[in-house]
Amino acid sequence: MLQKIYHVHALSALHVGTGQSVGVVDLPIARARATQLPLVPGSALKGVLRDELAGTDYKLGTTTHKTLFGPESSADSNTHAGALSVGDAHLLVLPIRALHGIVAFATSPFILQRYARDLGLPSSLPTLVVTENETEATLPKGSELNLNNKVLLEDLDLKVVAAPEADTWAERIAASLYPAEAEREWRDAFKEHFVILPDAVFSFLADTATEIRARVCINNDTRTVAPGALWYEENLPAESVLWGVLGISRSRNSEHVANAETLAQQLPSALELQIGGKHTIGRGLCRWLLSEPKN
Repeated sequence: MLQKIYHVHALSALHVGTGQSVGVVDLPIARARATQLPLVPGSALKGVLRDELAGTDYKLGTTTHKTLFGPESSADSNTHAGALSVGDAHLLVLPIRALHGIVAFATSPFILQRYARDLGLPSSLPTLVVTENETEATLPKGSELNLNNKVLLEDLDLKVVAAPEADTWAERIAASLYPAEAEREWRDAFKEHFVILPDAVFSFLADTATEIRARVCINNDTRTVAPGALWYEENLPAESVLWGVLGISRSRNSEHVANAETLAQQLPSALELQIGGKHTIGRGLCRWLLSEPKN
């Protein structure tokens, strides 16, 4: 199977929910069971991709589309599995409010280690110390977040320590999000706001620094909130970045014989998609980007 790494870059608040809640937030976002880190299920992404690539703009053709995604219905006489497998998208970068520098694009060693594994790269990671009196973070050179060797995020005060890994990872992620030469300014801006936080701090922020919005329904006669029509929705904030693995196998369509490399060439390298719910109020506008394939 041929593999590609894809990235999802949220341009607006992103809500991919669970449809139920056991807490104070009525509509929480989906999270991994073991880590409680936000994710976007592969099933949600595959459905959006299937719908988007069925359009005439991408010139896949009906046969290639059917080969990649499988038949629309089991009633099809030529039933087969699709050649495209879409894995879950895991959180890579979470934007955090910064008291100096406006916003920080935060990640952690645990996340970078998993990301490096999927990229097939050595996991060169900084060592960050957390004690009762001091918590460390590392920044690339020339960071906008550095204020007298401190990073001020939400109500957290972190000490800046030097680590070459911060520059390496900032450059690598920025290049994946903004691969074109014309996007150099965006790459530089990303690197200037990039920060690697300790795992415990990042986990805390992933729980508490997501976006919660109140929604209401107004009674037309009284112009007050209708009974029972106040609820709260959780979103990943705009500028969040997720990554996942996409697999392409050989064709299983007896009417279209093709190997994985040929099918992979049919996929666009970049798309603009609407992912998740609440699309009529601007949620889920995303850039979807594919890496070069690896075996």
